[in-house]
Amino acid sequence: MAQWTSAVGAAQLARLLKSQQDRPAGAGARRPPAYRALADGVRLLVLEGRVPVAARLPAERELALSLSVSRTTVAAAYEALRAEGFLESRRGAGSWTAVPAGNPVPARGLEPLPPETLGSMIDLGCAALPAPEPWLTRAVQGALEELPPYAHTHGDYPAGLPALRAMIAERYSARGIPTMPEQIMVTTGAMGAIDAICHLFGGRGERIAVESPSYANILQLMREAGARLVPVAMADGLAGWDMDRWRQVLRDAAPRIAYVVADFHNPTGALADDDQRRSLVEAARSAGTVLVADETMSELWLDDVRMPRPVCGFDPGGSTVITVGSASKAFWAGMRIGWVRAAPDVVRSLVAARAYADLGTPVLEQLAVNWLFSTGGWEQAVELRRRQARGNRDDLVAAVRRELPEWEFAVPEGGLTLWVRAGGLSGSRLAEAGERVGLRVPSGPRFGVDGAFEGYVRLPFTAGGALADEAAMRLAAAARIVESGGTAGGEGPRTFVA
Repeated sequence: MAQWTSAVGAAQLARLLKSQQDRPAGAGARRPPAYRALADGVRLLVLEGRVPVAARLPAERELALSLSVSRTTVAAAYEALRAEGFLESRRGAGSWTAVPAGNPVPARGLEPLPPETLGSMIDLGCAALPAPEPWLTRAVQGALEELPPYAHTHGDYPAGLPALRAMIAERYSARGIPTMPEQIMVTTGAMGAIDAICHLFGGRGERIAVESPSYANILQLMREAGARLVPVAMADGLAGWDMDRWRQVLRDAAPRIAYVVADFHNPTGALADDDQRRSLVEAARSAGTVLVADETMSELWLDDVRMPRPVCGFDPGGSTVITVGSASKAFWAGMRIGWVRAAPDVVRSLVAARAYADLGTPVLEQLAVNWLFSTGGWEQAVELRRRQARGNRDDLVAAVRRELPEWEFAVPEGGLTLWVRAGGLSGSRLAEAGERVGLRVPSGPRFGVDGAFEGYVRLPFTAGGALADEAAMRLAAAARIVESGGTAGGEGPRTFVA
């Protein structure tokens, strides 16, 4: 019986491997034999989760043709992977990826590290900050006071608590976009909202246009839903969207959905301006594409910046634009409350489909967010979050510039992430070396399609002060490992003491 649960085609694997090989390992690095480079490339893809565990690899001859190497090279690479525990084979069933005994199964997203590892590992994988106290405690206490009437009901509110739907609608109206409660559905975080939208509009095999790069966890969600991702390159630096590329993709590919982060884009930090937003809405409307605008970063401006009009402001009725918001980034990741703003008929369809998913969002958390919105606590908590993120950003930027002066990045005016070109080094290899020196950092290809952005890493604004200095030093140590061809040179994880 075969042990594999999915398959990776020869052309797809060749693209993923080529993205690694196109990046130089660093000046003076030893060039390994061809079979060893191939084995290392596959191992990195497995460790990063970009090739899943238990995925059937192509036959030796097929991969050799796709890579333009000899079959002997592929056979030797597969044998090395088997010896190291990263490949298993059975006659008649082929070969499939594995992880050595005792190794954790790689995550395919950017899940936070378990709390017990935080003493020896600095986690730059998850762009989330601790709760802005005392506002979390006050919100939960306020929610408990409001809970008794709801406790006498069944507790299932597929569209969300009426009071919270009305409050979210009122907040949109206050921003100049008239909104009725019937246009709002409360979800379990932004991920729950986008998952529901993809299942309603996407369908297996449907095209979804995405920014390139884009948020890694959303890309993975769409892949697992069976979508065909169509990447659209961002403009240079922090300039936002390249509208010529967007018009061409929407016209030629006619995607069913387009997913964008207009406000302090994750991972680049770019902020799309009013003209770009208006033009994209018009282009999506002409193409018959549903435009999903992710607003989870919209309140996290860190500098004195004039915020553009929300994307839905150019389609107030919600016939083209579906807006997704969330409390998770602006307030706390543990507060799994998100929402959708769309046309009433779209909201009704999403609510009807929810009966076969999660039925509804926890009542107590909805009451807590409603308390924050109705008392002014939200604005004070978000201002605290901005101060935390601003200080962390400034500390991290200074530390990276000091330790890695040849690395390139543009400092965003908001959001939670820094998108860094890693001086010609492989982001995948930096991520692997980082684990060896006590640093978790996501590589660029997690945020792209088919191996793009191998030369980048994403650094979130979650470390400040001495911890930011330590993170930058560990990142520099990882860079030295990559530049030396993999020799640690005595570097090892150090426990950070605050």
